[in-house]
Amino acid sequence: METTTACPARNNGVNNQSTRMPAIQNRLSKNIFIESKCQKATYRYLNAAFSATIASTMRKNHLLLVLALVIPSLSLAAIVEEVLDVPVSVKTMYGQQVNQAIKVTVFRDDQREKAPYLVLNHGRPATVAGFAGMKRQRYSDNSRYFVALGFVVLVPTRVGYGETGGPDVEDSGRCESRNFPPAYAVAADQTAAVLDFAADLAYVDRSRGVVVGQSFGGMTSITLSTRQLPGLIAAVNFAGGGGGNPASRPANPCSYHRLAALFEDYGRASRIPTLWFYSENDRYWGAELPKEWFQAFSKAGGKGKFVELPPYKDDGHGIFSGNRDAWKSEFETFLRDTGFTIPASAR
Repeated sequence: METTTACPARNNGVNNQSTRMPAIQNRLSKNIFIESKCQKATYRYLNAAFSATIASTMRKNHLLLVLALVIPSLSLAAIVEEVLDVPVSVKTMYGQQVNQAIKVTVFRDDQREKAPYLVLNHGRPATVAGFAGMKRQRYSDNSRYFVALGFVVLVPTRVGYGETGGPDVEDSGRCESRNFPPAYAVAADQTAAVLDFAADLAYVDRSRGVVVGQSFGGMTSITLSTRQLPGLIAAVNFAGGGGGNPASRPANPCSYHRLAALFEDYGRASRIPTLWFYSENDRYWGAELPKEWFQAFSKAGGKGKFVELPPYKDDGHGIFSGNRDAWKSEFETFLRDTGFTIPASAR
């Protein structure tokens, strides 16, 4: 019968060596045999452990190699900002013909081969001094948010403003007798020119798109809802209107009754769903005029939804840029309702 002898535990100490010496001598040959067996077992164990370590390392290295190949392609995904010069031709209310290029800032995801468009129109300063200070219009935070929602964003700096410069082609005349339709028509014409130019941009899907605007640009969105533009599905108006001055005429814009009549005309001609956002403490228009404008639009046949937003600081007119959380839920719901798909990564 074979007897199994356990390998002795390693003892790093030296205890009672003198009394143990005879026993060690008597068992020397047996211990040599046992030690030989234990060494072989240890070698087998170490070999197996080493092989397992090598295999594990190879698996880890393989994973690292895969990640090394995959992560760069992920990290290369980025929002690209570029500036285009787009030729436009417009006529002022005085009959002046203006032909020049405007600056258009484009924001896009460079990993999307093609995406629907979102044209974002800026507002109009309340004072002459504000025009040059506008520089190139970008709305960079919201533009990047719109890219995350799946759009190519086009932000025109229209004629007369900022880096584009040129004459004030959107002037609507004296305060008491504003002639608004030609001014908004000029802004709409420039948006149409941007979309025509986008036909040559491989990354723009012109079969689907939305127009968004702030202040004068918001009214321009409603103007554009009356036109047959390529792929235009919806229009969004943030604080749209004209003739306002929060310092000299708070909540009492120039010729506001004429704006009501214009919104009514737009309601008769509008072809697409619209979404209207106004803060209750907007010092350009006040809380009530925007509701009257929307009623004029909808009673004339325009399709839209009015959303009253909470106050924002001292003047809710800037809530588009200042508090996205106040409007993003309604905005995204509107996009879904009008047929746009929001990427899962943006939710």
